Amino acid sequence: MAITLDAQLLEILACPSPDHAPLRPGTPDDAGADALTCTECGRVYPVRDGIPVLLLEEAVFSGDHTPGEPDDSRADSA
Repeated sequence: MAITLDAQLLEILACPSPDHAPLRPGTPDDAGADALTCTECGRVYPVRDGIPVLLLEEAVFSGDHTPGEPDDSRADSA
């Protein structure tokens, strides 16, 4: 099930890692996943009951992203 977050909220949410990069909905493998992915470090944060859980200890690294390299697969870059 795809998450539905308010567009204004999504604009201000950022990864809690020191880079504080923007987040995008979904994961690299599943754009409809209930998660948010950091565009810089690739951490994937769960969204539970519509609430983003932006805790570093809850995040996992996506399988196809190397930490420290920017994520160029942003779907909303157009």
